[in-house]
Amino acid sequence: MVQLTSHSASAAMEGVGAADFTECPGVDGTTPEGRQPEADFLGQLVHRTDAEDVFPTGWTRQTETQFSVAARWPRAHRFFAPVSGRHQDPLLIAETMRQTTMLLGHAAFGVPMGDQFVMWELAYVSEPDQLLLGEEPWDITVDVSCSRIRRGVRSINSMHVELLLHRLGTVLASGGGRISCTSAKAYRRVRDGRQDVIGAPIPLLPAVAPAVVGRTDELDVVLAPGPRHNVWQLRLDTRHPTLFSRPNDHVPGILLLEAARQAAVAVTPGHGFLPTSVKTDFLQYVELDRPCWIEARPVPAGDPATTGVHVSATQDDRPVFACTLESPGPRQVAANDRQVGQS
Repeated sequence: MVQLTSHSASAAMEGVGAADFTECPGVDGTTPEGRQPEADFLGQLVHRTDAEDVFPTGWTRQTETQFSVAARWPRAHRFFAPVSGRHQDPLLIAETMRQTTMLLGHAAFGVPMGDQFVMWELAYVSEPDQLLLGEEPWDITVDVSCSRIRRGVRSINSMHVELLLHRLGTVLASGGGRISCTSAKAYRRVRDGRQDVIGAPIPLLPAVAPAVVGRTDELDVVLAPGPRHNVWQLRLDTRHPTLFSRPNDHVPGILLLEAARQAAVAVTPGHGFLPTSVKTDFLQYVELDRPCWIEARPVPAGDPATTGVHVSATQDDRPVFACTLESPGPRQVAANDRQVGQS
Protein backbone atom coordinates (compact mmCIF):
# COMPACT_ATOMS: atom_id res chain seq x y z
CA MET A 1 0.00 0.00 0.00
CA VAL A 2 1.12 3.56 -0.53
CA GLN A 3 -0.15 6.79 0.92
CA LEU A 4 -1.19 9.30 -1.74
CA THR A 5 -1.37 12.44 0.36
CA SER A 6 0.98 14.54 2.44
CA HIS A 7 0.90 16.33 5.73
CA SER A 8 1.97 19.63 4.17
CA ALA A 9 -0.99 19.58 1.80
CA SER A 10 -3.34 18.44 4.52
CA ALA A 11 -2.42 21.28 6.79
CA ALA A 12 -2.94 23.88 4.08
CA MET A 13 -6.28 22.51 2.88
CA GLU A 14 -7.91 21.06 5.98
CA GLY A 15 -11.70 20.98 5.73
CA VAL A 16 -11.89 21.34 1.95
CA GLY A 17 -14.59 19.17 0.40
CA ALA A 18 -16.49 18.69 -2.82
CA ALA A 19 -18.53 21.86 -2.43
CA ASP A 20 -15.38 23.97 -2.36
CA PHE A 21 -14.16 23.05 -5.84
CA THR A 22 -16.31 23.96 -8.84
CA GLU A 23 -16.41 21.51 -11.74
CA CYS A 24 -14.16 22.78 -14.49
CA PRO A 25 -14.72 21.18 -17.90
CA GLY A 26 -12.41 21.58 -20.82
CA VAL A 27 -8.73 21.04 -21.40
CA ASP A 28 -7.98 24.61 -20.38
CA GLY A 29 -9.40 23.94 -16.93
CA THR A 30 -11.86 26.84 -16.96
CA THR A 31 -15.11 26.73 -15.03
CA PRO A 32 -18.52 27.17 -16.69
CA GLU A 33 -18.26 30.88 -15.85
CA GLY A 34 -14.90 31.07 -17.59
CA ARG A 35 -12.86 31.40 -14.41
CA GLN A 36 -9.45 29.77 -14.25
CA PRO A 37 -9.01 27.60 -11.12
CA GLU A 38 -6.18 28.72 -8.89
CA ALA A 39 -3.12 26.73 -9.93
CA ASP A 40 -1.95 26.35 -6.34
CA PHE A 41 -5.40 25.10 -5.29
CA LEU A 42 -5.49 22.49 -8.05
CA GLY A 43 -1.94 21.45 -7.15
CA GLN A 44 -2.97 20.87 -3.55
CA LEU A 45 -5.94 18.77 -4.67
CA VAL A 46 -3.52 16.42 -6.45
CA HIS A 47 -0.89 16.83 -3.72
CA ARG A 48 1.79 18.43 -5.85
CA THR A 49 3.56 21.63 -4.80
CA ASP A 50 5.13 22.51 -8.18
CA ALA A 51 2.88 23.44 -11.12
CA GLU A 52 5.27 21.57 -13.45
CA ASP A 53 4.23 18.32 -11.74
CA VAL A 54 0.45 18.93 -11.94
CA PHE A 55 -1.16 17.18 -14.92
CA PRO A 56 -4.99 17.43 -14.51
CA THR A 57 -6.46 20.74 -15.71
CA GLY A 58 -10.18 20.26 -15.06
CA TRP A 59 -13.02 17.80 -14.57
CA THR A 60 -16.71 17.24 -15.30
CA ARG A 61 -19.24 14.90 -13.75
CA GLN A 62 -21.05 12.55 -16.14
CA THR A 63 -23.05 10.56 -13.57
CA GLU A 64 -22.83 10.01 -9.82
CA THR A 65 -19.92 7.61 -10.36
CA GLN A 66 -18.52 8.56 -13.79
CA PHE A 67 -16.34 11.54 -14.59
CA SER A 68 -14.19 13.08 -17.31
CA VAL A 69 -10.88 14.65 -16.35
CA ALA A 70 -8.82 16.82 -18.68
CA ALA A 71 -5.04 16.61 -18.36
CA ARG A 72 -2.01 17.96 -20.14
CA TRP A 73 1.30 16.15 -20.40
CA PRO A 74 4.52 18.08 -20.92
CA ARG A 75 6.59 17.31 -24.00
CA ALA A 76 9.60 17.53 -21.72
CA HIS A 77 9.73 17.12 -17.95
CA ARG A 78 12.58 17.19 -15.48
CA PHE A 79 11.76 13.64 -14.32
CA PHE A 80 9.13 12.10 -16.64
CA ALA A 81 11.40 12.75 -19.60
CA PRO A 82 10.89 11.26 -23.08
CA VAL A 83 12.34 7.74 -23.30
CA SER A 84 15.22 7.65 -25.80
CA GLY A 85 13.97 11.03 -26.95
CA ARG A 86 11.17 9.34 -28.91
CA HIS A 87 8.42 8.11 -26.57
CA GLN A 88 6.51 9.78 -23.81
CA ASP A 89 7.42 8.22 -20.47
CA PRO A 90 4.73 5.55 -19.79
CA LEU A 91 4.97 6.30 -16.07
CA LEU A 92 3.12 9.52 -16.91
CA ILE A 93 0.10 7.20 -17.20
CA ALA A 94 0.51 5.98 -13.62
CA GLU A 95 1.10 9.48 -12.27
CA THR A 96 -1.93 10.84 -14.15
CA MET A 97 -4.04 7.99 -12.75
CA ARG A 98 -2.80 8.79 -9.24
CA GLN A 99 -3.52 12.50 -9.54
CA THR A 100 -6.90 11.94 -11.18
CA THR A 101 -8.01 9.65 -8.36
CA MET A 102 -7.02 12.12 -5.67
CA LEU A 103 -8.63 15.04 -7.50
CA LEU A 104 -11.97 13.24 -7.72
CA GLY A 105 -11.68 11.92 -4.18
CA HIS A 106 -11.50 15.45 -2.84
CA ALA A 107 -13.57 17.38 -5.38
CA ALA A 108 -16.32 14.88 -6.23
CA PHE A 109 -16.55 12.63 -3.14
CA GLY A 110 -15.75 15.13 -0.41
CA VAL A 111 -12.70 13.43 1.09
CA PRO A 112 -11.29 16.02 3.53
CA MET A 113 -7.76 17.12 2.83
CA GLY A 114 -6.72 15.96 6.27
CA ASP A 115 -7.58 12.36 5.39
CA GLN A 116 -5.09 9.98 3.84
CA PHE A 117 -5.46 8.10 0.56
CA VAL A 118 -3.91 4.64 0.44
CA MET A 119 -3.46 2.88 -2.89
CA TRP A 120 -3.37 -0.91 -2.79
CA GLU A 121 -3.30 -1.76 -6.50
CA LEU A 122 -2.47 0.07 -9.71
CA ALA A 123 -2.35 -1.32 -13.24
CA TYR A 124 -2.37 0.00 -16.78
CA VAL A 125 -1.97 -1.22 -20.35
CA SER A 126 -0.98 1.28 -23.03
CA GLU A 127 -0.63 1.41 -26.79
CA PRO A 128 3.08 1.85 -27.65
CA ASP A 129 2.39 3.54 -30.97
CA GLN A 130 0.33 6.20 -29.19
CA LEU A 131 3.29 7.14 -26.99
CA LEU A 132 5.42 8.26 -29.92
CA LEU A 133 6.26 11.93 -29.75
CA GLY A 134 4.88 14.15 -32.51
CA GLU A 135 4.32 17.83 -33.00
CA GLU A 136 0.83 18.00 -31.46
CA PRO A 137 0.23 19.15 -27.89
CA TRP A 138 -0.30 16.37 -25.35
CA ASP A 139 -3.82 17.11 -24.19
CA ILE A 140 -5.32 14.00 -22.58
CA THR A 141 -8.88 13.10 -21.57
CA VAL A 142 -9.33 10.58 -18.76
CA ASP A 143 -12.71 8.86 -18.49
CA VAL A 144 -13.18 7.57 -14.94
CA SER A 145 -15.66 5.05 -13.58
CA CYS A 146 -15.84 4.47 -9.82
CA SER A 147 -17.32 1.28 -8.34
CA ARG A 148 -17.55 -0.75 -5.12
CA ILE A 149 -17.75 2.51 -3.22
CA ARG A 150 -17.90 2.13 0.53
CA ARG A 151 -19.10 5.29 2.22
CA GLY A 152 -18.39 6.43 5.73
CA VAL A 153 -19.92 9.14 7.88
CA ARG A 154 -18.03 12.02 6.23
CA SER A 155 -16.99 10.72 2.81
CA ILE A 156 -15.84 7.46 1.23
CA ASN A 157 -13.87 4.70 2.93
CA SER A 158 -12.73 2.91 -0.24
CA MET A 159 -13.45 2.45 -3.93
CA HIS A 160 -12.22 0.94 -7.17
CA VAL A 161 -11.47 3.15 -10.16
CA GLU A 162 -11.27 2.29 -13.84
CA LEU A 163 -9.66 4.81 -16.17
CA LEU A 164 -9.49 5.20 -19.93
CA LEU A 165 -6.97 7.70 -21.29
CA HIS A 166 -7.45 8.95 -24.82
CA ARG A 167 -5.92 11.61 -27.04
CA LEU A 168 -6.81 12.89 -30.51
CA GLY A 169 -9.74 10.47 -30.60
CA THR A 170 -7.56 7.41 -29.99
CA VAL A 171 -7.18 5.29 -26.86
CA LEU A 172 -3.81 5.85 -25.24
CA ALA A 173 -4.10 3.56 -22.22
CA SER A 174 -6.53 1.89 -19.84
CA GLY A 175 -6.09 0.92 -16.25
CA GLY A 176 -7.41 0.98 -12.75
CA GLY A 177 -6.71 0.73 -9.08
CA ARG A 178 -8.09 0.24 -5.60
CA ILE A 179 -7.86 2.89 -2.89
CA SER A 180 -8.95 3.37 0.68
CA CYS A 181 -9.20 6.53 2.78
CA THR A 182 -8.14 6.93 6.39
CA SER A 183 -8.91 9.83 8.69
CA ALA A 184 -5.99 11.91 9.89
CA LYS A 185 -6.55 10.71 13.45
CA ALA A 186 -6.59 7.04 12.43
CA TYR A 187 -3.52 7.53 10.26
CA ARG A 188 -1.58 9.03 13.15
CA ARG A 189 -2.57 6.02 15.22
CA VAL A 190 -1.50 3.56 12.52
CA ARG A 191 1.79 5.39 11.95
CA ASP A 192 2.50 5.99 15.64
CA GLY A 193 6.16 6.89 16.03
CA ARG A 194 6.93 6.80 12.31
CA GLN A 195 6.06 10.41 11.58
CA ASP A 196 9.16 11.52 13.45
CA VAL A 197 11.15 10.59 10.36
CA ILE A 198 9.61 13.47 8.35
CA GLY A 199 12.42 15.89 7.58
CA ALA A 200 15.08 13.71 9.20
CA PRO A 201 18.27 13.24 7.16
CA ILE A 202 18.35 10.00 5.16
CA PRO A 203 21.82 8.78 4.12
CA LEU A 204 22.26 9.02 0.36
CA LEU A 205 23.61 5.74 -0.99
CA PRO A 206 25.93 5.50 -4.00
CA ALA A 207 24.05 5.26 -7.28
CA VAL A 208 24.14 2.59 -9.94
CA ALA A 209 25.56 4.04 -13.16
CA PRO A 210 22.68 6.03 -14.74
CA ALA A 211 23.06 4.39 -18.16
CA VAL A 212 22.54 0.94 -16.62
CA VAL A 213 19.04 1.89 -15.46
CA GLY A 214 18.01 4.05 -18.39
CA ARG A 215 18.75 7.42 -16.83
CA THR A 216 21.09 10.25 -17.81
CA ASP A 217 21.40 12.01 -14.45
CA GLU A 218 22.50 10.42 -11.18
CA LEU A 219 19.91 12.61 -9.41
CA ASP A 220 17.16 10.39 -10.90
CA VAL A 221 18.73 7.03 -10.03
CA VAL A 222 16.81 5.22 -7.26
CA LEU A 223 18.89 2.03 -7.11
CA ALA A 224 22.15 1.46 -5.24
CA PRO A 225 24.46 -1.53 -5.76
CA GLY A 226 23.20 -4.64 -3.97
CA PRO A 227 24.70 -7.80 -2.47
CA ARG A 228 24.18 -10.02 -5.53
CA HIS A 229 23.25 -10.09 -9.20
CA ASN A 230 19.92 -8.41 -10.04
CA VAL A 231 19.40 -7.23 -6.45
CA TRP A 232 19.74 -3.57 -5.44
CA GLN A 233 19.14 -1.43 -2.40
CA LEU A 234 16.56 1.30 -2.78
CA ARG A 235 18.29 4.67 -3.02
CA LEU A 236 16.47 7.67 -1.56
CA ASP A 237 17.39 11.26 -2.29
CA THR A 238 14.90 13.30 -0.27
CA ARG A 239 16.04 16.44 -2.11
CA HIS A 240 14.61 15.19 -5.41
CA PRO A 241 12.22 17.91 -6.66
CA THR A 242 9.59 15.51 -8.06
CA LEU A 243 9.92 12.27 -6.10
CA PHE A 244 10.11 14.13 -2.79
CA SER A 245 8.30 17.33 -3.65
CA ARG A 246 6.71 17.39 -0.17
CA PRO A 247 7.49 15.93 3.25
CA ASN A 248 6.52 12.29 3.70
CA ASP A 249 6.90 9.66 6.40
CA HIS A 250 7.46 6.76 4.01
CA VAL A 251 8.65 6.03 0.46
CA PRO A 252 6.30 7.53 -2.17
CA GLY A 253 4.57 5.09 -4.50
CA ILE A 254 5.83 6.73 -7.69
CA LEU A 255 9.39 6.17 -6.45
CA LEU A 256 8.69 2.45 -6.04
CA LEU A 257 7.30 2.34 -9.59
CA GLU A 258 10.44 4.09 -10.83
CA ALA A 259 12.58 1.56 -8.95
CA ALA A 260 10.68 -1.24 -10.71
CA ARG A 261 11.23 0.40 -14.09
CA GLN A 262 14.94 0.93 -13.44
CA ALA A 263 15.36 -2.67 -12.29
CA ALA A 264 13.55 -3.89 -15.44
CA VAL A 265 15.90 -1.83 -17.61
CA ALA A 266 18.92 -3.20 -15.76
CA VAL A 267 17.95 -6.88 -16.32
CA THR A 268 17.21 -6.34 -20.03
CA PRO A 269 20.39 -4.58 -21.23
CA GLY A 270 20.26 -3.27 -24.77
CA HIS A 271 16.51 -3.85 -24.96
CA GLY A 272 15.26 -0.28 -24.73
CA PHE A 273 12.71 -1.37 -22.11
CA LEU A 274 9.51 0.69 -22.38
CA PRO A 275 7.02 -0.17 -19.56
CA THR A 276 3.84 -0.04 -21.63
CA SER A 277 2.08 -2.48 -19.28
CA VAL A 278 2.35 -2.41 -15.49
CA LYS A 279 0.57 -4.33 -12.72
CA THR A 280 1.47 -3.30 -9.18
CA ASP A 281 0.57 -4.32 -5.64
CA PHE A 282 1.48 -2.06 -2.73
CA LEU A 283 1.61 -4.42 0.23
CA GLN A 284 3.07 -2.40 3.11
CA TYR A 285 4.39 1.06 3.81
CA VAL A 286 8.06 1.21 2.84
CA GLU A 287 9.99 3.01 5.57
CA LEU A 288 12.53 5.69 4.75
CA ASP A 289 15.11 4.80 7.38
CA ARG A 290 15.48 1.04 6.87
CA PRO A 291 17.07 -0.84 3.95
CA CYS A 292 14.70 -1.91 1.21
CA TRP A 293 15.86 -4.51 -1.30
CA ILE A 294 14.72 -4.54 -4.94
CA GLU A 295 14.99 -7.78 -6.92
CA ALA A 296 14.16 -8.28 -10.61
CA ARG A 297 13.87 -11.30 -12.87
CA PRO A 298 12.67 -11.71 -16.45
CA VAL A 299 9.36 -13.59 -16.78
CA PRO A 300 7.31 -14.82 -19.75
CA ALA A 301 5.00 -12.13 -21.07
CA GLY A 302 1.43 -12.59 -22.25
CA ASP A 303 2.50 -11.89 -25.82
CA PRO A 304 5.59 -13.62 -27.29
CA ALA A 305 6.51 -10.32 -28.94
CA THR A 306 6.84 -8.60 -25.56
CA THR A 307 9.35 -8.81 -22.73
CA GLY A 308 8.25 -9.23 -19.11
CA VAL A 309 10.04 -8.48 -15.84
CA HIS A 310 8.82 -9.13 -12.29
CA VAL A 311 10.15 -6.85 -9.58
CA SER A 312 9.69 -7.38 -5.85
CA ALA A 313 10.72 -5.35 -2.83
CA THR A 314 11.38 -6.56 0.70
CA GLN A 315 12.05 -4.71 3.92
CA ASP A 316 12.80 -6.34 7.25
CA ASP A 317 12.42 -9.70 5.44
CA ARG A 318 8.79 -8.92 4.52
CA PRO A 319 7.38 -8.35 1.02
CA VAL A 320 6.31 -4.72 0.68
CA PHE A 321 5.84 -4.20 -3.06
CA ALA A 322 5.45 -6.28 -6.23
CA CYS A 323 5.28 -5.20 -9.84
CA THR A 324 5.17 -6.92 -13.22
CA LEU A 325 6.16 -4.80 -16.20
CA GLU A 326 5.96 -5.59 -19.91
CA SER A 327 7.64 -3.88 -22.83
CA PRO A 328 7.41 -4.26 -26.59
CA GLY A 329 10.16 -6.49 -27.91
CA PRO A 330 13.35 -4.88 -29.25
CA ARG A 331 12.17 -5.25 -32.86
CA GLN A 332 8.90 -3.45 -32.18
CA VAL A 333 10.67 -0.65 -30.33
CA ALA A 334 13.09 -0.26 -33.22
CA ALA A 335 10.22 -0.21 -35.71
CA ASN A 336 8.50 2.52 -33.74
CA ASP A 337 11.75 4.50 -33.64
CA ARG A 338 12.07 4.25 -37.43
CA GLN A 339 8.47 5.42 -37.80
CA VAL A 340 9.27 8.57 -35.83
CA GLY A 341 12.44 9.14 -37.81
CA GLN A 342 10.54 9.01 -41.10
CA SER A 343 7.65 11.24 -39.99
